[in-house]
Amino acid sequence: SGCGTFTFLSSAIAAISGLLMGYELGLISGALLQISSILELSCKEQEIIVSSLLFGALFASLTGGFLIDRFGRRLAIIIASSLLVLGSLILLLYESYEILIVGRIAIGISISLSSIATCVYIAEIAPQHRRGLLVSLNELMIVIGILFAYISNYAFASVFHGWKYMFGLVIPLGALQAIAMYFLPPSPRFLVMKNNDEAARKVLERLRETSDATKELTVIKSSLKDEHQYTFLDLFRSKNNMRARMLVGLTLVFFVQTTGQPNILFYASTVLKSVGFQSNEAASLASTGVGVVKVVSTVPATVFVDQVGSKTFLCIGSSVMAVSLVTMGLVNRNIHMNFTNVCRSQSPEDFFLQRPENFTITNGSLRNFFASIASTEKLSFDAQKSPDVARSGELNRTALAEDKSPTGSHMESGEVPVVLKWLSLASLLVYVAAFSIGLGPMSWLVLSEIFPGGIRGRAMALTSSMNWGINLLISLTFLSVTDLIGLSWVCFIYTIMSLASLAFVIVFIPETKGCSLEQISMELAK
Repeated sequence: SGCGTFTFLSSAIAAISGLLMGYELGLISGALLQISSILELSCKEQEIIVSSLLFGALFASLTGGFLIDRFGRRLAIIIASSLLVLGSLILLLYESYEILIVGRIAIGISISLSSIATCVYIAEIAPQHRRGLLVSLNELMIVIGILFAYISNYAFASVFHGWKYMFGLVIPLGALQAIAMYFLPPSPRFLVMKNNDEAARKVLERLRETSDATKELTVIKSSLKDEHQYTFLDLFRSKNNMRARMLVGLTLVFFVQTTGQPNILFYASTVLKSVGFQSNEAASLASTGVGVVKVVSTVPATVFVDQVGSKTFLCIGSSVMAVSLVTMGLVNRNIHMNFTNVCRSQSPEDFFLQRPENFTITNGSLRNFFASIASTEKLSFDAQKSPDVARSGELNRTALAEDKSPTGSHMESGEVPVVLKWLSLASLLVYVAAFSIGLGPMSWLVLSEIFPGGIRGRAMALTSSMNWGINLLISLTFLSVTDLIGLSWVCFIYTIMSLASLAFVIVFIPETKGCSLEQISMELAK
């Protein structure tokens, strides 16, 4: 009862934001391989193009909460989808370094704003016994988007100007979502906040497929009566335990980033190359496998969260992540690899001349993942271009190959033991699966529940800015940290963070299954 077809359809249309977000996050690794060749970008310029999305996302998370609370969750999603279409069109129409940065910033603002607004919108239209399923639908769409991006990278790798097709695929979907959201109802809780009780009652009756939603409306009104008086600074005061709730939210997103999933995900091919999957086909296939595992693992978490509870999934996920990370760390300690920072030690010409058998292993930050996660795509793209059709200004790899030989340290010769190779792959996939049932979907479900409705948008925006900020910081320092202490010790640090996450969840995260948003808020206020 209460979760009819219309409620599910509304949630699914809103969750398209997640699909677009996942696609944009996974897309750049393949697209930039072609763009960097066409525009002859230095490593620093490539890093800036990739980072520009994160800067846009960070900016939107700092300002988007006020937009969501003032103008509504639905309108924020429409604006975000429209901005994604605009940013993608900019990327398609112009081929210049500066325009690429502008387009990526616009897309970053879009996916950040939509990720906050979508979680809040779905949580507020969902009935309490199906809220976990519907909010987690957004995370499921994100991982499906990442998988589609990997497939797109592979499909268009050897197509002339394939990067334009990659960027262009999201335009019709973004436009359709913006149009569809216009015809969906606003959040009933937002309407009550704006003193539009009659409209809120009609929306509730439509969502719940009932002729009388007076009881639920009364509960919402009594809960929101005082909540709309909150100011942004109240998030840092002891009033109604708001400071403690905010600390719980910020700490949770801190662990989402510091347990290493974003880096491990982006560098899947690089990590697998470093442990013996030396053919490009094997590494590329394995990275797509990571995308498949993320999707498959997120499905049971989405379906059973309302029965099992988000806290239980968080505990299981953190525990399994710790075990798999220890395994990865021990495997890497037994494989003697030599890592080099390509961007510091090699010229761009040398870098592009790497061959599959001597490809430099880099467990780098943003400046490297686009060069290594899809090395198959890069090499096949290079191989299919003949010097006769090379664009003016592009590197002629064939001519350079006659005069130059790659410099820098390369993978040490010698086969990696088969057992260690497959153990490393298995532990990586288990780690990805554990994140996908725990911290991945459940963090955002908890965040959409623990804050009062009157300030939920701003609170979610603040936690989101923490999320994007740490993501940016970790991505930009991952290379130097790995160079300094080695991949195995990075895994051990992530293990410690996973165990700390487990302890934090057990002590501080409330179990919210089966409770209405109003009940949760009243309990946490105590």
